[in-house]
Amino acid sequence: MLLDDASPLVRQAMAEVFAHSAHAPAAIVQALALDQASVALPILEHSPLLIDADLVDLVATGSSNVQCAIARRVRLPASVCAAIAEVGSAAAALELIENPRAMLAPLSWDRIVARHGHLAAIREAMLTLDGLPPSTRLTLVAKLSETLAQFVVARRWLSADRAERIVGEAQDRSAVNLAARSRGDDLRQLVGHLRATGQLTAGLILRALLSGNVELFDHALTELSGLPSSRVAALLYGRSEAGLNALLTRAGLPPSTFPAFRAAMQATGEIGFVGTVDGAARLRRRMVERVLTRCETDADVSEPLLILLRRFATESAREEARVFCDQLVADEIELMPDNQRIAA
Repeated sequence: MLLDDASPLVRQAMAEVFAHSAHAPAAIVQALALDQASVALPILEHSPLLIDADLVDLVATGSSNVQCAIARRVRLPASVCAAIAEVGSAAAALELIENPRAMLAPLSWDRIVARHGHLAAIREAMLTLDGLPPSTRLTLVAKLSETLAQFVVARRWLSADRAERIVGEAQDRSAVNLAARSRGDDLRQLVGHLRATGQLTAGLILRALLSGNVELFDHALTELSGLPSSRVAALLYGRSEAGLNALLTRAGLPPSTFPAFRAAMQATGEIGFVGTVDGAARLRRRMVERVLTRCETDADVSEPLLILLRRFATESAREEARVFCDQLVADEIELMPDNQRIAA
């Protein structure tokens, strides 16, 4: 009888009483969940009597306020998260991202990025998360890069061609950076994502090698060649030029890039590997300059590859300068008295 009361205040009072109860009459809870938003929201956000199928149906048919209330629930199961990711509003997706107990599958993260990744609030909320899959993080970086490129082109600060090149280089740097911080299944998933999206190019693979990121280099060639990782390692480090060429050919890389890969492998053997995560994310100036010097004297090297290597050389020099300046500032602060160091 109270469910039929003309005043919503009566039904709101019922909803507030029954929202947190596991012993409330199920029929009444179901009716309140389908009432107007002011009545239904406490039930949708808190009631333990709503099963997953009910919540999925409510997400599919409800308004944004309804979806947001469901997204705030404690211990939100993967099926309901998937429903919100697939059909939920941007506001509901944001509530879902900020819910620490929502069990989102990798596919749900990707759907949120695909549907709402153009929104700054969504990108910022996702990029602050520690457990975000690397492939999803890279997709967010691509969304941000595209937005910035469109902005500078619309303002006529850069031409469309130059903006596209800068975006491509930024995405390659981000991919190497993320790969340096990924291990095991995360790294394999990231490499698979790069291949599926067409980003696993010869330029990216060469950048990984020149950064000393041997894991990304190995995984990329394993992914592209289809060979077992042990076979790839044998061809890469067997000191056979023919074996390396065969592997690069099997991976589908352009023959014009082979001299650069050979020179980079030789430089890696001479200079050594990188032992830090930050080091594996930055181009190594000595390696880049050594490869560039060798390629400039090789008649088989194409001009586009030389242009790419020159860009790498410029980038690595700037990175080295930044690191040097940061170290100077850190040393200066270290020598300051305690009161000045706190102020700095």
